[in-house]
Amino acid sequence: MQLLIMRHGEAGWHTVDQERELTESGRQHVAEAAVQIAESPWRPKIIWSSPYTRARQTAAIVAEILNCPVEEKSFITPDDDPGQCLDALLETDASPLMLISHMPFVGSLATLLVDGHRRGIPFMTSQAVLLDMPVVGPGCADLKAQFLP
Repeated sequence: MQLLIMRHGEAGWHTVDQERELTESGRQHVAEAAVQIAESPWRPKIIWSSPYTRARQTAAIVAEILNCPVEEKSFITPDDDPGQCLDALLETDASPLMLISHMPFVGSLATLLVDGHRRGIPFMTSQAVLLDMPVVGPGCADLKAQFLP
């Protein structure tokens, strides 16, 4: 399985966490990263997005550039357990799959899949990584590419 994990674009701080919207700079950086992904051989079949506004906005920009459908997933919000997402990954046959979420979730999921622990690596806003997993499981992924705005 190939999994693209992306952190949402830069968001403003003028409202409650779930409703924070992307800044203009955030929108631009998301588009820049999405264009890099579009030019790569790893175009996702589907995008899983957190239901938070900034993630949904990020997913909409990426989906338009990649011509890809989006599904909202309630289990990929900032403080969710990456183990629940791992269970969902075991159930899907969509590959490459893209997941758009938040810190600390994206960092915890990436380190769980690559290193087998949940300490979490930092992700910048609009950053995406490509993980390649012959088998979906903790410690089974290799980091193959990074996409930065």
